[in-house]
Amino acid sequence: MITAHLTIDPHFTVGPVNRRLFGAFVEHLGRCVYDGIYEPGHPSADGAGFRGDVIDLVRELGVSTIRYPGGNFVSGYRWEDGVGPRGERPRRLDLAWHSTETNEIGLNEFVDWARIVGSEVMYAVNLGTRGIQEALDVLEYANIPSGTRLSDARIAHGSAEPHDIRMWCLGNEMDGPWQLGHGTALEYGQLASKTARAMRQVDPDLEFVACGSSGAQMPTFGEWERIVLEQTYDDVDYISCHAYYEPKDGDYESFLASAVDMDRFIDDVVATADHVKAVRHSDKTIDISFDEWNIWYQSRYNDVEKITDPREWPVAPRLLEDAYSVIDAVVFGNLLISLLRHADRVTSASLAQLVNVIAPIMTEPGGQAWRQTTFFPFAITSELARGAALELKLDVATYPTAEYGDVPLVDAVATHDEDGRRTAVFAVNRSLTEEATLTIDSTTLGGLTVTSAVTLSDDDIHAANTLEDPERVAPRHNTSARRDGDAVVITLPPVSWTAISLE
Repeated sequence: MITAHLTIDPHFTVGPVNRRLFGAFVEHLGRCVYDGIYEPGHPSADGAGFRGDVIDLVRELGVSTIRYPGGNFVSGYRWEDGVGPRGERPRRLDLAWHSTETNEIGLNEFVDWARIVGSEVMYAVNLGTRGIQEALDVLEYANIPSGTRLSDARIAHGSAEPHDIRMWCLGNEMDGPWQLGHGTALEYGQLASKTARAMRQVDPDLEFVACGSSGAQMPTFGEWERIVLEQTYDDVDYISCHAYYEPKDGDYESFLASAVDMDRFIDDVVATADHVKAVRHSDKTIDISFDEWNIWYQSRYNDVEKITDPREWPVAPRLLEDAYSVIDAVVFGNLLISLLRHADRVTSASLAQLVNVIAPIMTEPGGQAWRQTTFFPFAITSELARGAALELKLDVATYPTAEYGDVPLVDAVATHDEDGRRTAVFAVNRSLTEEATLTIDSTTLGGLTVTSAVTLSDDDIHAANTLEDPERVAPRHNTSARRDGDAVVITLPPVSWTAISLE
């Protein structure tokens, strides 16, 4: 039996939990948009063609912001293709995913959908094949109330009120050789700086995200962030991080410790940003927008799914439709723990993606929508994580991994809402075989009541929810949770994610 001891003290906080941590990502990729959020012929579709069952699930998921429209897609996207009468919108080749883009859904429709689900739009501009003028044009179209050619065009297109988009991504993964318009860090940093400065002349209160590395494994990682921030430090508010995880060669011990890599990634980017701050003698602090993160079986895409035939440009092909298992959900929940643990600097994050494409929500054309295993840690954490993330003292044994060395068998984070007198603890047991007894020392909080304790686990760690069995996996009440004096004691099954709510 593994024993873990967690000490909570609300006087020691990391930082407030920004609701933007629970953002997501919708890209024109595969069936994310078409057959995902939008399917006019579906029985649940509303008058605009949006699937009502998907709307309900997105609301349940608790998504705060949605990054749109890409992703790699944005680096070849002409935003004006997606506005105006649908019958006049051009079909275009999408070079990023080797598909045909119909442009049935564009800026106005997506903003309308985001309002329906209660989410803020974070909009990405194309700095791959386009630049400053196009960014200014889409800003004018989206945010200026009226009185100019582009703002009046938006009104004529049926959106009388401005969209008031506040957060803007300056391109996407511009460090990647796969990206249209890829260049050096200096080239990108100079363009991003000029674009942000121009857009601030329209509205000085906009927030901007500069492209960081598309992964910590990139050969330019660290240097890319330093050079980009040297060029953009006074012009942007965030630097982005992207990270995806999958088991390699059946090494589940390392896979279960993926959050260790995310922790190190965040710490390295923070250190680089703060180095630039120190060199510039600046009073400004750059935060992190972790605007792509998830479990993604990239090897399957690279080996099987990738479309390369120059004669084949399908519309909304089935791409990146990973079916997530229990072990995937546990690692996923641990990544959320990592994001909360860095709440002082990670103040925005986007789960990539939202529907069908490496997503917590899956749909079948004309059929049902269902929750993947990863849906549950996100929805529950989004609901319970309020107030501030706390500094914790966690005592637990370690185990060896091939990727990350010795790592703790149990990982955890806690949030505390002083106004509501509520505390939430999120914990994972990384052991493949052993239960763990977690003792939560809450002396400084006084008498506590366990209001709920739910655990996601299964005897079959590869169990998944599918079209044929959409409710195979779900969180269950953990009846082991109990008070023991001023402490709370709970048993964590092997390969499990647990959320505990205390009052």
